[in-house]
Amino acid sequence: VAQTNTTVLIRGESGTGKELIAHAIHYNSLRAKKPFVKVSCAALPDTLIESELFGYEKGAFTGANARKKGRFELAEGGTIFLDEIGDINASTQVKLLRVLQEREFERLGGTESVRVSVRVIAATNKDMEKAIADGTFREDLYYRLNVFTIFVPPLRDRKADLLLLADHFLEKFSREHGKVIKRISTPAIDMLMSYHWPGNVRELENALERAVLVCDGQVIHGHHLPPSLQTADASGTVTRVSLKDAVEGFERDLIQDALKTTRGNRAKAARLLDTTERILNYKVRNLGVDVRRFRPSDAGRRAVRQPDLEQPMPAEQAVNE
Repeated sequence: VAQTNTTVLIRGESGTGKELIAHAIHYNSLRAKKPFVKVSCAALPDTLIESELFGYEKGAFTGANARKKGRFELAEGGTIFLDEIGDINASTQVKLLRVLQEREFERLGGTESVRVSVRVIAATNKDMEKAIADGTFREDLYYRLNVFTIFVPPLRDRKADLLLLADHFLEKFSREHGKVIKRISTPAIDMLMSYHWPGNVRELENALERAVLVCDGQVIHGHHLPPSLQTADASGTVTRVSLKDAVEGFERDLIQDALKTTRGNRAKAARLLDTTERILNYKVRNLGVDVRRFRPSDAGRRAVRQPDLEQPMPAEQAVNE
């Protein structure tokens, strides 16, 4: 739809990236070199929204000392993005309907019709069908906007995008804050994937910026993520946890991350954790860490196989140990 002049309606929850989609449509269109004007309809009071959209003539009201162009005129030849279109009042809806039908309007306090060549992209997080049924949104305006609709699913329904977005934000904020953070640990990734993200991509972005700020190494760990990802209220886990369980969980995370780095090599993992292989093996056995999941799948790379600690040792070997 980007290469056309068709009106687009983008629907989805708050924080899903509707404005980014509007940007993508405009900058991949034939109007890319023309203005891209954004209007947050929810942020403008009812008394100002008409003058902001359509402009006003000199003397239209007290303080109108000169003619002012509205957002539609400023977007001439380009695209106007009407964010939160479901929040505009009834009188503005009538004028907007005419703009969409005729591509012309009058400035506030004026009688001269102004014609514009503008593409309209609108976005909303409201249930438009319910708003029409309640009488708060005009049905004819909805059908004028609803030419080509893009539904943006919430982040919890597109978990495949989550890691790509997390890596993008990690690189972005590492650069902004002058840090060298190379990756996100496996336990932290598990926390990101299991969270329900009510704030969608916006919440994920904020979580990664916080993690970058508090991280004191080169890897983002679970304890760097916001508390909302770790509490029972957000994740549905048990609120009470003993100190022993908490310490074991933290040790398990560190050991799994080290084993992932060394591709299942326990000796190298022990050196990374500044401990002995014997202690690491003891921890692996007691914490129930499955070392096999971190080893290369290619059998040719496993010429030397380490003993499986889950199986009992032969008697002679146990005596030697």
